[in-house]
Amino acid sequence: MIEDKSPQRTSIAQLGEFGLIDHLTKNFEINQPSTLKGIGDDAAVLDFKDKKVVVSTDLLIEGVHFDLAYMPLKHLGYKAVVVNVSDICAMNAKPTQITVSVAVSNRFPLEALDELFEGITHAAREYNVDVIGGDTTSSQKGLIISITAIGEADEEEIVYRNGAKETDLLVVTGDIGAAYMGLQVLEREKQVFQVNPNSQPDLDAYTYLIERQLKPEARKDVRTLLHALEIKPTSMIDISDGLSSEIMHLCKQSKVGCNLYEDKLPIDPTFINVCEEFNIDSTTVAINGGEDYELLFTIAMEDFEKIKANPNFTIIGHMTQESEGIHLVTRANTKIALKARGWDALSE
Repeated sequence: MIEDKSPQRTSIAQLGEFGLIDHLTKNFEINQPSTLKGIGDDAAVLDFKDKKVVVSTDLLIEGVHFDLAYMPLKHLGYKAVVVNVSDICAMNAKPTQITVSVAVSNRFPLEALDELFEGITHAAREYNVDVIGGDTTSSQKGLIISITAIGEADEEEIVYRNGAKETDLLVVTGDIGAAYMGLQVLEREKQVFQVNPNSQPDLDAYTYLIERQLKPEARKDVRTLLHALEIKPTSMIDISDGLSSEIMHLCKQSKVGCNLYEDKLPIDPTFINVCEEFNIDSTTVAINGGEDYELLFTIAMEDFEKIKANPNFTIIGHMTQESEGIHLVTRANTKIALKARGWDALSE
């Protein structure tokens, strides 16, 4: 397909704020019975009856959380929803609604915002959440997206970070580290392009890793899987900032220690190959990478038989007394103190 070198650019100033809101939200549908009133009034109205409500919010800032040099706007819209829905899933709750706020500079035409909201709309349908409101405003620093996610659960279903016990097993969903290596591939190709704009990257060998970075998925299925296995986690968190950081959050809030086993880490073969290509230690990336949006949780020892053969879950360690500390047990059976080297939004 021949690229259109002169795409249509409609200034968002032509629509004004309320015209823009009407334009961007016209495709959002209401599907949740708890949504009494969505977009169109001063506030949304929700009715959860006897359910408990869980709420989480995230901010994504251009140049800090994403780079539009390689992040398509449609993918960005999708990912912005996923990272918030993942927080609701990490509470063992069902996501039901989101609000979407964007601040945008005048370098973005209406067509660019249409792409962004196409991704948001696709994610809302995929995760069956209603878009019930938000805000739009101008920005002098590029694109900023803020999404608030709302979910519901029975009180006895909700899982917090502070419930892990000393003998509990540490479990993770899926595989880890791939999103970080996808980012490294994209950053490398960006640098090549900056040197030679005529260079066209061949990314076929990196498809899985790049997809994990540009289009992650929240583990909305885990709540159902655990319910079918008759397992309620004792603590839970999603892996956004890196496995090591998330383990330390669970340990700190639960007042326990942990032994994490290097040979138990679930990593994809493609991930290992690309780590070797970049001359990066795969274990270091797997425990520190971040943005996997898998779920990390603890279960009671007596639930081992229920979960041991399930392909969706990997037991990667166990909790200990707080005084024993938090350690990585290497393949050579050496204990190394685990440090949080994952993403820190406020680091220098």
